[in-house]
Amino acid sequence: MTKAEIIEEIVSKTGIARKDASASVEAFMEIIKDSLLEKKENVYLRGFGSFVVKHRAEKTARNISKNTTIVIAAHDFPSFKPAKSFVAKMKGE
Repeated sequence: MTKAEIIEEIVSKTGIARKDASASVEAFMEIIKDSLLEKKENVYLRGFGSFVVKHRAEKTARNISKNTTIVIAAHDFPSFKPAKSFVAKMKGE
């Protein structure tokens, strides 16, 4: 499902204008990105899941094609963890 399809679903289920639905979806995504990127805060959506910031430590790796060792710097990355109730519904429980 694409963002445009999500907007269409919101329009059909709520009856609000497409422009308002689009603005709401965009604002929702911006709030989540801002929270994860700038504030380094996790976002918890009860019954759906959590968007969390995870940290990877610095490590050494091998570039096989050049036969060299490289260092991969420590970095943060976003991750999504679905809620237990959401996973149970996906399993058909």
